[in-house]
Amino acid sequence: MNPLLDQHALPRFDTIKPEHVLPALEHAIADHEAAVKAITDRRPTSFEEAWLPLERAETAIDAIWSTVSHLQAVADTPDLRAAFAEGQQKLVANHVKVGQNRDLYEVLLAMSQTPAFAKRPDADRVAVQHALRGFVLSGVALEQDARDRFAAIMVELSDLSTAFSNAVLDATDAWSEHVTDEAVLRGVPDAMKEMFAEAARAQSKQGWLVTLQVPSVMAVLDFAKDRGLRERVYAAYGTRASDQGPTAGTFDNSARIARILALRQEAAELLGFANPVAQSLHTKMASSPEEVLGFLRNLAARAKPAAERDIAALRDFARDTLGIDDLQSWDVGFASNRLREARYAVDEEEVRGYFPLAQVLEGWRTLLTRLFGITLIARDDVPTYHPDAHYFDVADESGEVFSGLYIDLHARPGKRSGAWMAEARARLHEGNIRQNPVAYLTANFAPVGADTPSLLSHDDIVTLLHETGHVLHHLFTRVDRPAVAGTNGFEWDAVELPSQLMEDFAWDHAILTGMSGHHETGEALPEDLFARMLAARRLQAGMKLVRQLEFGLFDLLLHLDTLGSDPMVVIEAVRDEVAVVRPPHWHRFPHAFSHIFAGGYAAGYYGYLWAEVLSADGFQRFVEAGLVSRATGDLLRTEVLSRGATRPAADSFRAFRGRDADPSAMLKRHGLVEAVPATA
Repeated sequence: MNPLLDQHALPRFDTIKPEHVLPALEHAIADHEAAVKAITDRRPTSFEEAWLPLERAETAIDAIWSTVSHLQAVADTPDLRAAFAEGQQKLVANHVKVGQNRDLYEVLLAMSQTPAFAKRPDADRVAVQHALRGFVLSGVALEQDARDRFAAIMVELSDLSTAFSNAVLDATDAWSEHVTDEAVLRGVPDAMKEMFAEAARAQSKQGWLVTLQVPSVMAVLDFAKDRGLRERVYAAYGTRASDQGPTAGTFDNSARIARILALRQEAAELLGFANPVAQSLHTKMASSPEEVLGFLRNLAARAKPAAERDIAALRDFARDTLGIDDLQSWDVGFASNRLREARYAVDEEEVRGYFPLAQVLEGWRTLLTRLFGITLIARDDVPTYHPDAHYFDVADESGEVFSGLYIDLHARPGKRSGAWMAEARARLHEGNIRQNPVAYLTANFAPVGADTPSLLSHDDIVTLLHETGHVLHHLFTRVDRPAVAGTNGFEWDAVELPSQLMEDFAWDHAILTGMSGHHETGEALPEDLFARMLAARRLQAGMKLVRQLEFGLFDLLLHLDTLGSDPMVVIEAVRDEVAVVRPPHWHRFPHAFSHIFAGGYAAGYYGYLWAEVLSADGFQRFVEAGLVSRATGDLLRTEVLSRGATRPAADSFRAFRGRDADPSAMLKRHGLVEAVPATA
């Protein structure tokens, strides 16, 4: 039997092969088509007959594709990539075909207008309402020629998105610098040099190998005293998949970006929207492009003066202390790290020493128990796709397993960069089926060395907690309609609420102490070091915020097309407006901006900052309750995490916080008004 067709069991990673992908997907699509035909032939009016067969068929497809997508992201091979690309075409074509089926739309619309449907649970009604909206956004109301064109656009956009992501991955893996003289790595901590040595050994080389995996890049940019090495790594990383840099033209995403933008504009116009931004906001909290632009520019007006003070102080320090008279982009991380050491006596190498991954995970699990009463139970009998990946049952206080979690945290070749949560299995409680939700938690932390464990920076811990928020949103769902459970259907400019709220727990001394244990001595994080870290928390907060504003404004203005569609023209105009650090003219940030060209954040990247208004104020609810409050954790679980999209995100936040969000909490988080309490 094709292992991908066993959709209710955990993925059988030990037996799945690329040749299984297309047959499994074709089988599931055929079942989906049969379900649609049966519904449109019979035209039932009950929820059980009109909706549930459709949902079952869609969930089966999702189970197959979540497994394939995850494998392609974390264990890429040429054969798997080819199967993924062909399968993605079939998947998108089927999705659009169903979304444009007027007969199916009419059946569901008629069913939604019956007296019996009005009495259905909220989850049932919202799932159908979202589906009806999805039909409209798939072009169901268009004339046949326009529908055909819209369908073709969706397939081509999917192909382009996959190709964009593959180009970034290939460009990342294509570059390395073999170092044979250890002096070139002066300033790089020993644990990080061991990471370089391990990378060299993996290629049967002596010495050290610097790569474009994120831990490697950050090790060089933050610590290497060799300015030439910093520049070479910065240039290689900042020109990936573009017409510039050491792999210029080989993986160039320029034409893909132009085509993606043109097709998105055409698709929006076919649906009656002025641009992709208006289309994107149709399903989000924000009401208009003007509202979003006003929000971002209001933040910029507050943040840029602080950022200008930050960069002026850094330039002075670099000149007076480091002898760098012309601070460049590849110097910023190094100089900032040294400034932190000089001003606050915070040495990033020292901090990392206290956070071996195993100890961090132990403290992380303790935090989850204290906040939510859950326990992670390791399973050795669940097959995984790589030795770095592990599976855990998630149990409540009674010992009942209610969900599951795959954890894969180390960077390696063939694995997409960044950190993310993805759905492995949806919650299904229907008839005799009892399927628990299962999630993937993926990151790219430093790998284990021959003589040293994986050591995490404090930023890595923030990342772990961020993705934990997304994971909990999926695992804690009590919604039996997968389309509106967990993060599915949740307004995308609010979806970062749980993740950003969890980040702030990384700034409590007791929590960090519980995650710490020096890799050589076992000593917990000293209180005085934590105090220095806390004092340095808002160092360059203005610079960090305008960087996020740069991303959000670039995405929005590019898709509004008010400055044209050349991404380099738009990014430079945005930098004129908000940036205080200007990369060189050859830098090609847009060409690897996968969030908006190969992810779900197109015309919506502003959502990180928009949701932070909710998350920052939401965290204050924990602060008011004494921080690690089980009662508050249960309230968050009940009113936000378990409800998915069964009600608007604003209503869920209001039920948790007791009122609408107070924007001042976000400003305090960035140090733009008076500081928050020490534990926040």
